[in-house]
Amino acid sequence: MKNLTIFTPTYNRAYCLANCYESLKRQTCKDFVWLIIDDGSSDNTKELVDSWIAEKYIKIKYHWQQNQGMHGAHNTAYEMIDTELNVCIDSDDYMPDEAVEKILSFWSSYGNEEVSGIIGLDLYTNGQIIGSKLPENLKHSTLFDLYNKHGVTGDKKLVYRTELTKKYPYPIFKNEKYVGLAYKYYMLDQQYEMLLMNEALCYVEYMADGSSMNMLNQYRRNPKGFAFYRKELMKLPFTNRLFKYRQAIHYVSSSFISRNRKFIQESPCKGLTLCALPFGAILYSYITMKTKMKVNM
Repeated sequence: MKNLTIFTPTYNRAYCLANCYESLKRQTCKDFVWLIIDDGSSDNTKELVDSWIAEKYIKIKYHWQQNQGMHGAHNTAYEMIDTELNVCIDSDDYMPDEAVEKILSFWSSYGNEEVSGIIGLDLYTNGQIIGSKLPENLKHSTLFDLYNKHGVTGDKKLVYRTELTKKYPYPIFKNEKYVGLAYKYYMLDQQYEMLLMNEALCYVEYMADGSSMNMLNQYRRNPKGFAFYRKELMKLPFTNRLFKYRQAIHYVSSSFISRNRKFIQESPCKGLTLCALPFGAILYSYITMKTKMKVNM
């Protein structure tokens, strides 16, 4: 059995998926499975993947499902993965030629059951590191502390132990397609740290139709998912009051959008949520105004 699953959620991305495939063909180590979760595509993704499977250059698994959004595709992937480690490479991203070899070699040397996985670097397609490097003097950290205590910035590539990512599935809300993926990561942060590896593991292309480029629309279309996410972040035991207050502001805004009249009652930090009402109302107004403007343009 292979040791690593590279999983790729995709939705109508046949036009750019080949970059990822070609990078996986170039890997210096082939000890991996490529799992493609097709989240309801109506383009020629299936036919394209079938042709790649027939080529037999790398081991590929393909699964089609009704559209559930990114978090729903992650849920399915984690259910299907049976390798020790997994890493998500988005459909518009691709891996450096030695990425798999570096991951497995690093894990073979330093991996153990006391950590949840590895944090590596994401690069822009021009080779520039996204945000900052990882601290040279730090060997392990939680993901939360990395950003909020050690000052790291920018997206990073996360490699997790599969037995752990099967925990804390993302909830699915009717007529919504988004829950913050970091929910699972912060749940695991409460029990484990991650190993830090200052090596490039992924080239990232931020597409105009990608979820990270349309966040205001995501807020507007998925208020229950965002309210859930903010509630869970308010519960985290290792955060300070300012962090919880910021989450409360977003929680108020999302609750206004979803017209949830019980949001104070349902909040894990009722006092902070009451204090966050004015700024939450302002954020709600800003989101609704901006998303209306985009519709009318």
